[in-house]
Amino acid sequence: MKKLYKQLSATLLTAVISTTAMAKDELNVAYFLEWPSANQVAQVEKIYDKEMGVTVNWRSFGDGNAMTAAMVSGDIDIAYSQGFIPFVIGVTKGVDLKLIGVAMTYADNDNCVVHKDAKITKENAKDLEGKKVATLTSGVSYYKMLKTLEHLKVDVKKVKVLSMSNTDAAAALARGDVDMACGFGGALNRMKEYGDVLMTGAEQEAIGLKVFDIVATTNKFAKEHPELVTKFMQVTEDANVAYSKDPAKYYKTLAKASGMKEADAVKTLKKFTFLTSKEQLSKDWMQGGVQAFTKEVADFFVKQKELKKSLSQADYDKAIDASFLEKVK
Repeated sequence: MKKLYKQLSATLLTAVISTTAMAKDELNVAYFLEWPSANQVAQVEKIYDKEMGVTVNWRSFGDGNAMTAAMVSGDIDIAYSQGFIPFVIGVTKGVDLKLIGVAMTYADNDNCVVHKDAKITKENAKDLEGKKVATLTSGVSYYKMLKTLEHLKVDVKKVKVLSMSNTDAAAALARGDVDMACGFGGALNRMKEYGDVLMTGAEQEAIGLKVFDIVATTNKFAKEHPELVTKFMQVTEDANVAYSKDPAKYYKTLAKASGMKEADAVKTLKKFTFLTSKEQLSKDWMQGGVQAFTKEVADFFVKQKELKKSLSQADYDKAIDASFLEKVK
Protein backbone atom coordinates (compact mmCIF):
# COMPACT_ATOMS: atom_id res chain seq x y z
CA MET A 1 0.00 0.00 0.00
CA LYS A 2 2.86 2.36 0.86
CA LYS A 3 4.38 1.70 -2.56
CA LEU A 4 1.03 2.35 -4.26
CA TYR A 5 0.57 5.53 -2.22
CA LYS A 6 3.99 6.81 -3.31
CA GLN A 7 3.17 6.08 -6.93
CA LEU A 8 -0.15 7.88 -6.68
CA SER A 9 1.47 10.83 -4.91
CA ALA A 10 4.15 11.07 -7.59
CA THR A 11 1.50 10.92 -10.32
CA LEU A 12 -0.58 13.61 -8.60
CA LEU A 13 2.48 15.83 -8.09
CA THR A 14 3.37 15.49 -11.75
CA ALA A 15 -0.17 16.43 -12.74
CA VAL A 16 -0.11 19.48 -10.44
CA ILE A 17 3.23 20.62 -11.84
CA SER A 18 1.95 20.10 -15.38
CA THR A 19 -1.24 22.04 -14.67
CA THR A 20 0.73 24.87 -13.08
CA ALA A 21 2.98 25.02 -16.13
CA MET A 22 -0.08 25.17 -18.36
CA ALA A 23 -1.72 27.95 -16.33
CA LYS A 24 -1.23 31.43 -17.72
CA ASP A 25 -1.53 34.75 -15.91
CA GLU A 26 -0.50 36.93 -18.86
CA LEU A 27 -1.09 36.90 -22.58
CA ASN A 28 1.16 38.66 -25.08
CA VAL A 29 -0.58 39.91 -28.22
CA ALA A 30 1.14 41.42 -31.27
CA TYR A 31 -0.42 44.27 -33.25
CA PHE A 32 0.51 47.14 -35.58
CA LEU A 33 0.60 50.84 -34.79
CA GLU A 34 -0.93 53.14 -37.43
CA TRP A 35 -3.28 50.27 -38.30
CA PRO A 36 -6.51 50.93 -36.36
CA SER A 37 -8.88 48.01 -35.89
CA ALA A 38 -12.29 47.68 -34.25
CA ASN A 39 -11.03 45.34 -31.53
CA GLN A 40 -8.73 48.04 -30.14
CA VAL A 41 -11.68 49.44 -28.21
CA ALA A 42 -11.61 46.20 -26.21
CA GLN A 43 -7.83 46.59 -25.96
CA VAL A 44 -8.05 50.10 -24.50
CA GLU A 45 -10.97 49.32 -22.18
CA LYS A 46 -9.25 46.09 -21.04
CA ILE A 47 -12.25 43.97 -21.97
CA TYR A 48 -9.89 41.23 -23.12
CA ASP A 49 -8.30 41.14 -19.64
CA LYS A 50 -11.68 41.00 -17.92
CA GLU A 51 -13.28 38.34 -20.11
CA MET A 52 -10.18 36.15 -20.40
CA GLY A 53 -9.15 36.44 -16.76
CA VAL A 54 -5.53 37.29 -17.60
CA THR A 55 -3.42 40.38 -18.08
CA VAL A 56 -3.15 41.08 -21.80
CA ASN A 57 0.06 42.78 -22.90
CA TRP A 58 -0.14 44.40 -26.33
CA ARG A 59 3.18 44.57 -28.20
CA SER A 60 3.51 46.69 -31.34
CA PHE A 61 5.50 45.44 -34.33
CA GLY A 62 6.70 46.94 -37.58
CA ASP A 63 5.89 43.99 -39.83
CA GLY A 64 4.35 40.51 -39.93
CA ASN A 65 7.71 38.74 -40.28
CA ALA A 66 8.78 40.12 -36.92
CA MET A 67 5.50 38.86 -35.45
CA THR A 68 6.27 35.38 -36.76
CA ALA A 69 9.74 35.44 -35.22
CA ALA A 70 8.29 36.56 -31.87
CA MET A 71 5.75 33.71 -31.90
CA VAL A 72 8.47 31.20 -32.72
CA SER A 73 10.54 32.43 -29.77
CA GLY A 74 7.54 32.26 -27.44
CA ASP A 75 7.47 36.01 -26.79
CA ILE A 76 4.06 36.39 -28.49
CA ASP A 77 1.04 34.13 -27.98
CA ILE A 78 -1.39 35.63 -30.50
CA ALA A 79 -0.73 37.94 -33.45
CA TYR A 80 -3.67 40.17 -34.34
CA SER A 81 -3.75 41.49 -37.90
CA GLN A 82 -0.62 39.66 -38.98
CA GLY A 83 0.00 39.92 -42.70
CA PHE A 84 -1.23 36.88 -44.61
CA ILE A 85 1.94 36.67 -46.71
CA PRO A 86 4.35 36.33 -43.73
CA PHE A 87 2.03 33.58 -42.45
CA VAL A 88 2.18 31.69 -45.77
CA ILE A 89 5.96 32.00 -45.95
CA GLY A 90 6.35 30.93 -42.32
CA VAL A 91 4.17 27.83 -42.70
CA THR A 92 5.92 26.89 -45.94
CA LYS A 93 9.26 27.05 -44.15
CA GLY A 94 8.00 24.79 -41.38
CA VAL A 95 7.18 27.38 -38.71
CA ASP A 96 4.60 26.27 -36.13
CA LEU A 97 1.77 28.68 -37.00
CA LYS A 98 -2.00 28.36 -36.98
CA LEU A 99 -4.43 30.75 -38.70
CA ILE A 100 -7.54 31.08 -36.50
CA GLY A 101 -9.38 34.02 -38.03
CA VAL A 102 -9.48 36.89 -40.52
CA ALA A 103 -8.76 40.24 -38.86
CA MET A 104 -9.93 42.46 -41.71
CA THR A 105 -9.98 42.78 -45.47
CA TYR A 106 -8.58 45.76 -47.34
CA ALA A 107 -7.64 46.59 -50.89
CA ASP A 108 -7.01 50.33 -50.73
CA ASN A 109 -5.18 50.29 -47.39
CA ASP A 110 -2.11 48.57 -48.85
CA ASN A 111 -0.80 49.83 -52.15
CA CYS A 112 2.04 51.09 -54.33
CA VAL A 113 2.51 54.81 -54.92
CA VAL A 114 4.53 56.22 -57.81
CA HIS A 115 6.37 59.50 -57.16
CA LYS A 116 4.82 62.36 -59.15
CA ASP A 117 8.18 63.22 -60.71
CA ALA A 118 8.45 59.73 -62.23
CA LYS A 119 5.35 60.32 -64.38
CA ILE A 120 4.60 56.59 -64.49
CA THR A 121 1.05 55.20 -64.62
CA LYS A 122 -0.41 51.77 -65.30
CA GLU A 123 -0.39 52.65 -69.01
CA ASN A 124 3.41 53.04 -69.16
CA ALA A 125 4.24 50.84 -66.15
CA LYS A 126 7.12 49.16 -68.04
CA ASP A 127 9.06 52.37 -67.42
CA LEU A 128 9.52 51.06 -63.86
CA GLU A 129 12.11 48.64 -65.25
CA GLY A 130 15.49 49.94 -64.13
CA LYS A 131 13.88 52.14 -61.47
CA LYS A 132 14.09 51.86 -57.67
CA VAL A 133 11.11 50.63 -55.63
CA ALA A 134 10.97 50.53 -51.82
CA THR A 135 8.92 47.97 -49.92
CA LEU A 136 9.27 45.34 -47.24
CA THR A 137 10.03 42.11 -49.08
CA SER A 138 8.15 38.97 -48.02
CA GLY A 139 5.20 41.09 -46.86
CA VAL A 140 1.70 41.77 -48.16
CA SER A 141 2.83 44.96 -49.93
CA TYR A 142 5.56 43.04 -51.72
CA TYR A 143 3.14 40.33 -52.87
CA LYS A 144 0.68 42.93 -54.14
CA MET A 145 3.50 44.70 -55.96
CA LEU A 146 4.66 41.50 -57.66
CA LYS A 147 1.14 40.56 -58.76
CA THR A 148 0.39 44.09 -59.95
CA LEU A 149 3.60 44.36 -61.97
CA GLU A 150 3.05 40.89 -63.43
CA HIS A 151 -0.42 41.99 -64.57
CA LEU A 152 1.02 45.16 -66.10
CA LYS A 153 3.66 43.06 -67.90
CA VAL A 154 6.60 44.63 -66.06
CA ASP A 155 9.71 42.46 -65.79
CA VAL A 156 10.17 42.37 -62.01
CA LYS A 157 13.76 41.17 -62.39
CA LYS A 158 14.60 44.51 -64.00
CA VAL A 159 13.11 46.51 -61.12
CA LYS A 160 15.54 47.48 -58.33
CA VAL A 161 13.59 46.47 -55.21
CA LEU A 162 14.97 47.93 -51.99
CA SER A 163 13.73 46.11 -48.88
CA MET A 164 12.89 48.52 -46.08
CA SER A 165 10.30 49.02 -43.38
CA ASN A 166 6.92 50.58 -44.02
CA THR A 167 7.89 53.96 -42.53
CA ASP A 168 11.32 53.98 -44.19
CA ALA A 169 9.74 53.27 -47.58
CA ALA A 170 7.46 56.27 -47.14
CA ALA A 171 10.42 58.46 -46.15
CA ALA A 172 12.43 57.26 -49.16
CA LEU A 173 9.60 58.23 -51.51
CA ALA A 174 9.27 61.62 -49.84
CA ARG A 175 12.98 62.31 -50.36
CA GLY A 176 12.80 61.18 -53.98
CA ASP A 177 15.27 58.35 -53.36
CA VAL A 178 12.93 55.87 -55.04
CA ASP A 179 10.43 56.12 -57.90
CA MET A 180 7.80 53.99 -56.19
CA ALA A 181 7.08 52.80 -52.67
CA CYS A 182 4.61 50.20 -51.44
CA GLY A 183 3.19 50.15 -47.95
CA PHE A 184 0.14 50.29 -45.71
CA GLY A 185 -1.73 52.35 -43.12
CA GLY A 186 -0.31 55.66 -41.99
CA ALA A 187 2.81 55.21 -44.10
CA LEU A 188 0.65 54.76 -47.21
CA ASN A 189 -1.20 57.97 -46.41
CA ARG A 190 2.14 59.79 -46.29
CA MET A 191 3.24 58.20 -49.57
CA LYS A 192 0.15 59.57 -51.28
CA GLU A 193 1.32 63.11 -50.48
CA TYR A 194 4.08 62.62 -53.06
CA GLY A 195 2.36 60.70 -55.83
CA ASP A 196 -0.50 58.47 -56.97
CA VAL A 197 -1.26 54.76 -56.70
CA LEU A 198 -0.24 52.59 -59.62
CA MET A 199 -3.54 50.69 -59.51
CA THR A 200 -6.58 51.32 -57.32
CA GLY A 201 -7.81 48.72 -54.85
CA ALA A 202 -10.87 48.06 -57.02
CA GLU A 203 -8.66 47.47 -60.06
CA GLN A 204 -6.52 45.04 -58.07
CA GLU A 205 -9.54 43.14 -56.79
CA ALA A 206 -10.74 42.85 -60.38
CA ILE A 207 -7.59 40.89 -61.27
CA GLY A 208 -8.08 38.52 -58.33
CA LEU A 209 -5.96 40.17 -55.65
CA LYS A 210 -7.49 39.27 -52.28
CA VAL A 211 -5.90 41.27 -49.47
CA PHE A 212 -6.51 40.58 -45.80
CA ASP A 213 -4.81 40.27 -42.44
CA ILE A 214 -5.23 37.34 -40.09
CA VAL A 215 -5.38 36.31 -36.46
CA ALA A 216 -2.67 33.75 -35.78
CA THR A 217 -1.21 31.75 -32.95
CA THR A 218 0.97 28.64 -32.68
CA ASN A 219 -0.23 25.04 -32.61
CA LYS A 220 1.45 24.69 -29.22
CA PHE A 221 -0.41 27.63 -27.67
CA ALA A 222 -3.73 26.61 -29.24
CA LYS A 223 -3.43 23.08 -27.83
CA GLU A 224 -2.38 24.24 -24.36
CA HIS A 225 -4.84 27.14 -24.03
CA PRO A 226 -7.90 26.49 -26.23
CA GLU A 227 -10.25 28.37 -23.87
CA LEU A 228 -8.10 31.51 -23.96
CA VAL A 229 -8.00 31.40 -27.76
CA THR A 230 -11.78 31.00 -27.97
CA LYS A 231 -12.36 33.86 -25.52
CA PHE A 232 -9.99 36.07 -27.49
CA MET A 233 -11.98 35.42 -30.64
CA GLN A 234 -15.27 36.06 -28.78
CA VAL A 235 -14.15 39.46 -27.46
CA THR A 236 -12.90 40.36 -30.95
CA GLU A 237 -16.24 39.37 -32.47
CA ASP A 238 -18.17 41.47 -29.93
CA ALA A 239 -15.94 44.47 -30.62
CA ASN A 240 -16.39 44.13 -34.39
CA VAL A 241 -20.17 43.92 -34.07
CA ALA A 242 -20.31 46.96 -31.77
CA TYR A 243 -18.13 48.97 -34.15
CA SER A 244 -20.27 48.07 -37.17
CA LYS A 245 -23.35 49.53 -35.49
CA ASP A 246 -21.82 52.97 -34.85
CA PRO A 247 -18.24 53.41 -36.19
CA ALA A 248 -18.03 57.14 -35.44
CA LYS A 249 -18.57 56.45 -31.74
CA TYR A 250 -15.16 54.78 -31.57
CA TYR A 251 -13.02 56.92 -33.88
CA LYS A 252 -11.31 58.91 -31.13
CA THR A 253 -10.50 55.81 -29.09
CA LEU A 254 -9.12 53.92 -32.09
CA ALA A 255 -7.05 56.88 -33.24
CA LYS A 256 -5.36 57.08 -29.84
CA ALA A 257 -4.85 53.32 -29.63
CA SER A 258 -3.20 53.19 -33.06
CA GLY A 259 -1.04 56.29 -32.51
CA MET A 260 -2.67 58.32 -35.29
CA LYS A 261 -4.40 61.64 -35.72
CA GLU A 262 -8.15 61.10 -35.72
CA ALA A 263 -8.61 62.26 -39.32
CA ASP A 264 -5.93 59.84 -40.54
CA ALA A 265 -7.34 56.98 -38.49
CA VAL A 266 -10.82 57.55 -39.90
CA LYS A 267 -9.43 57.62 -43.43
CA THR A 268 -7.81 54.23 -42.81
CA LEU A 269 -10.78 52.69 -40.99
CA LYS A 270 -13.18 53.55 -43.79
CA LYS A 271 -11.15 51.32 -46.11
CA PHE A 272 -11.35 48.30 -43.80
CA THR A 273 -14.00 45.59 -43.66
CA PHE A 274 -14.19 43.69 -40.36
CA LEU A 275 -15.82 40.35 -41.08
CA THR A 276 -18.22 38.76 -38.60
CA SER A 277 -17.54 35.20 -37.43
CA LYS A 278 -20.37 34.01 -39.68
CA GLU A 279 -18.79 35.68 -42.71
CA GLN A 280 -15.39 34.23 -41.84
CA LEU A 281 -16.89 30.75 -41.61
CA SER A 282 -18.13 30.90 -45.20
CA LYS A 283 -16.70 28.96 -48.16
CA ASP A 284 -15.05 32.15 -49.43
CA TRP A 285 -12.99 32.36 -46.27
CA MET A 286 -12.23 29.85 -43.51
CA GLN A 287 -14.18 26.97 -45.01
CA GLY A 288 -12.08 26.62 -48.14
CA GLY A 289 -11.25 30.00 -49.65
CA VAL A 290 -8.34 30.83 -47.35
CA GLN A 291 -6.95 27.31 -47.63
CA ALA A 292 -6.92 27.43 -51.43
CA PHE A 293 -5.48 30.96 -51.48
CA THR A 294 -2.67 29.90 -49.13
CA LYS A 295 -1.54 27.26 -51.62
CA GLU A 296 -1.97 29.70 -54.52
CA VAL A 297 0.24 32.32 -52.86
CA ALA A 298 2.92 29.79 -51.93
CA ASP A 299 3.02 28.47 -55.51
CA PHE A 300 3.31 32.04 -56.80
CA PHE A 301 6.35 32.69 -54.59
CA VAL A 302 7.95 29.48 -55.84
CA LYS A 303 7.40 30.72 -59.38
CA GLN A 304 9.06 34.01 -58.40
CA LYS A 305 11.91 32.01 -56.80
CA GLU A 306 11.18 33.60 -53.42
CA LEU A 307 10.54 30.10 -52.02
CA LYS A 308 12.30 26.88 -53.01
CA LYS A 309 9.13 24.81 -52.95
CA SER A 310 5.58 24.88 -51.65
CA LEU A 311 3.75 22.35 -49.50
CA SER A 312 0.79 20.17 -50.40
CA GLN A 313 -2.75 21.53 -50.09
CA ALA A 314 -3.29 19.13 -47.16
CA ASP A 315 -0.33 20.66 -45.29
CA TYR A 316 -1.73 24.16 -45.68
CA ASP A 317 -5.18 22.96 -44.64
CA LYS A 318 -3.70 21.76 -41.33
CA ALA A 319 -2.38 25.26 -40.61
CA ILE A 320 -5.88 26.78 -40.78
CA ASP A 321 -8.25 26.08 -37.89
CA ALA A 322 -11.82 27.39 -37.80
CA SER A 323 -12.77 25.48 -34.64
CA PHE A 324 -12.30 28.47 -32.33
CA LEU A 325 -14.47 30.71 -34.49
CA GLU A 326 -17.13 28.01 -34.55
CA LYS A 327 -17.46 28.34 -30.76
CA VAL A 328 -18.01 32.10 -30.94
CA LYS A 329 -21.59 33.23 -30.21
